Amino acid sequence: MKPISTPKAPAAIGPYSQAIDSGAGFVFLSGQLPIDPATGAFPEGGVKEQTRQSILNAQAILQEAGLDLSHVVKTTVFLADMADFAAMNEVYAQFFTPPFPARSAVAVKTLPKGALVEIECIAK
Repeated sequence: MKPISTPKAPAAIGPYSQAIDSGAGFVFLSGQLPIDPATGAFPEGGVKEQTRQSILNAQAILQEAGLDLSHVVKTTVFLADMADFAAMNEVYAQFFTPPFPARSAVAVKTLPKGALVEIECIAK
């Protein structure tokens, strides 16, 4: 296993890696909070802006691994409120193209730092 890290995405806020190259053809990205790595803060706005930032963070980590969003085979989207699903989906659709990755989207009670969304990916 090889850790993947880039300053173009927020640093891990706990004992985990931004991503791991499994050595078996898969890269596993930890959940990406919508933290702007330049400011350390969430973007102004709501779930749309936060979804965009979470995906940009994932994109930066994938680039460090020599991949891009077209290599993503599975995502998991964690939402603080399922009422935000349509707004999240609107932004998500701007980044992923057919064939779309498999995806799960679930509502959770709370996310770290009070985020509205967190997105994790598996890429090949």
